Amino acid sequence: MSAVLDLRLRDPVVNDARQRLLAGESLTQEQGVRLFEAPLLELGRLGDAVARDRHGDRVFFTVNRQLNPTNVCVLACKFCDYAKKPGAAGAYTMTKDEILAHVDPEISEIHIVGGLHNKWRFDDYLDIVRWVKEKKPGLSVKAYTAVEIDFFCRLTKKPAEWVLGELRAAGLDALPGGGAEVFSERVRRELYHQKIGAKRWLEIHAIAHGLGIPSNATLLYGHIETRAERVQHLIELRELERRAPGFLAFIPLAFQPGVTGLVRRQASAIDDLKTIAISRLVLDNVPHVKGYWIMLGQDTAAAAINFGASDLDGTIGREKIAHAALARSPVGMAEDSMVRTIREAGKTPVQRDALYRVVREYGREDAPAGATATIGA
Repeated sequence: MSAVLDLRLRDPVVNDARQRLLAGESLTQEQGVRLFEAPLLELGRLGDAVARDRHGDRVFFTVNRQLNPTNVCVLACKFCDYAKKPGAAGAYTMTKDEILAHVDPEISEIHIVGGLHNKWRFDDYLDIVRWVKEKKPGLSVKAYTAVEIDFFCRLTKKPAEWVLGELRAAGLDALPGGGAEVFSERVRRELYHQKIGAKRWLEIHAIAHGLGIPSNATLLYGHIETRAERVQHLIELRELERRAPGFLAFIPLAFQPGVTGLVRRQASAIDDLKTIAISRLVLDNVPHVKGYWIMLGQDTAAAAINFGASDLDGTIGREKIAHAALARSPVGMAEDSMVRTIREAGKTPVQRDALYRVVREYGREDAPAGATATIGA
């Protein structure tokens, strides 16, 4: 049985989206924008039904650590409170021992992103992947955004195919989705003119997918972008997945205002949940939409499970980038807390690795053994 087929909706805009999806048609930009004005709960019911048709009542998470080897960066993006110029107060570069300290015995995934260091060479970035893989060969390594890959291309004067091949040989399993921001040239010129734009980001992910390296995708929303730009971003990701399949998950990232001065406050929980649901409806060919609790906060991420999100990301451990922008979420979530959050939403928790291989599927009652403290606390 289909949850979408059985759904009865009162709102004509949401019901029109349902009818299009049942007919096998993708939503247009205009339809996606109109959905932002739809009633929240109606929109959430459809998003949840789409997720249920894909995954049943299963919601995924990973026991992972985030590794940010350096915050030294040659770029100067207006929305970023994390990056530091060389020699600036608060700038850091980890040693090998500090990097390897992030490879906890219990994790199944490590997520590696950081700054574009002015003195590091490509081999320095390769070594990080090699070191963590040598310490724990079975660990899933998800590393380096398209922005970093492009930087490595410029460092080596080699094409992305070569750079990605070297990373894969060193132990890379997947690419994260960061660096996409929002696919609007207007916004790029205003906020991050030094950074790659949509064309290069999409090109690098297409190349990775062609090489058999899967990836995630992101959207940074809640700053100066318009709703039309938000939806167009989703459509461009959907079209890339049609041309070059390989996306594992899409992660809407709620902009953390920090001290940037771009906006006075973070997007509302209503805006967050609508963005989750609309993402699930527009991205009809991407397996998962994440409720990224680091930026949403635990309560909104928990609600997102019933608005189309089928993944809560991971336990994280020590997260630096969002918290540099004063994110209010705790710096890590324990396995038992993640399981409890998913169960309280009426879903079944499933622990996975970076490639969505199942590590453990929890029943309704069994508790996660040995997980009583926050990872890395």
